[in-house]
Order: sequence, then C-alpha cells, then structure tokens
Amino acid sequence: MAVTRERFEQGMTYDDFKAQMTRNQERFAANERHLTLDPEDVAVFKRLPRPLDVLVLAEDWCGDVIDNLPILGRLAAESGKLNLRVFLRDTHLDLIDQYLNDGQFRSIPVFVFFDESFHELGRFIERPASVTARVASLRRDLSARHPEFGSPDMPVSQLAEETRVRLMEAMASAREGARAANTQDVVRALREIVESAQAQA
Repeated sequence: MAVTRERFEQGMTYDDFKAQMTRNQERFAANERHLTLDPEDVAVFKRLPRPLDVLVLAEDWCGDVIDNLPILGRLAAESGKLNLRVFLRDTHLDLIDQYLNDGQFRSIPVFVFFDESFHELGRFIERPASVTARVASLRRDLSARHPEFGSPDMPVSQLAEETRVRLMEAMASAREGARAANTQDVVRALREIVESAQAQA
C-alpha cells in the first residue's frame, strides 16, 4: 500500500518524537549537540528546488536510531528542505513491512524520501554497509569479552531487556571512537539519495 500525503501527515514531527522518548534521551541529545556537519553537505540539501517529505520509522531503544536520526534531524533543520514525519515501527507494521531490510528484516531507522507527488526518490535503511562492518567488529569484540551478551550473530531484539540495555550501553561507548567516520558515511548515503533525485528531475 503506497504512502499517501494523508498517511504521511499522521506521523510525529521530529520534535514530537523526541518529546515522547522514554529511553536514550540523553544519548540522543548528546549526539545532536556533538554533531558537526560539513557546510558543503548541508549545501547539497539547501540547493533542492523544493522541500522533500521524509518518512521515518524509528524506536527509542534502537542504537542506530539514536546515532542516525539526529543526523537527519540536523540536516532538516539546517537546510530547511526536509519535512520529517516519524512513525514508531512497532505500532506501524504496515509501514515497516513496506521497507524491509533485505526483504525480511524490520531494521530501523528507515528514512524514505518522497517528492511532492509522493513518488519515492530513495530510501535509507538502518546504516551504510561500512558502518555495519564497524559495528559487527565492535560487537564481536564485546561478545568475546562479555559472554553474557550472547553470540554476536544474535539479533539484539532477541536478548532479554536488561541484557539488551547493557549491550546497547556498551556498544554506544565502543562506537564513540568511530563516530566521525560513521557520521560521514551516513551523510554521504543521504546525499546520494538527494543528488540522484536532483539528477533525475
């Protein structure tokens, strides 16, 4: 079922999403504060001839949401060209099931870019492959040192809540060293979607 303007407008604004968070608010806010965007990256979005609508699927327990949604939020704020609406994945399965990772995983965040007629221009799911490789390496290292975190191949969503929280905290700490490179790769992926859309216009 295609996303319509009416359905899109039912989503939360970026600020509404932040206001309803019950977990990871401090990390989310810190990621926003410490984020430095290259002016040339922001300029790519500012040069858009008209604003784009971006559907976001997210949850506040997800480390990739905490890392990547602030990047999109800042690009939207600084460019004035991205209109975000956020839907919680777990209560909007009809939406997430349209944007499965590899056709089978309900990975988040999902950012879907639309033009004014709600034709899809591109999508970003979870994180770039380069970031996935870095995260996998960090998780292997953590699992080797902390067997209680289980196999590094086990989806985080299958862990007990307390274990998941501890693992996410450990991962967040470990990811700090790779933050600049990860942010650059996320921005590059989002730029590619926008630049491709402009080239097709």
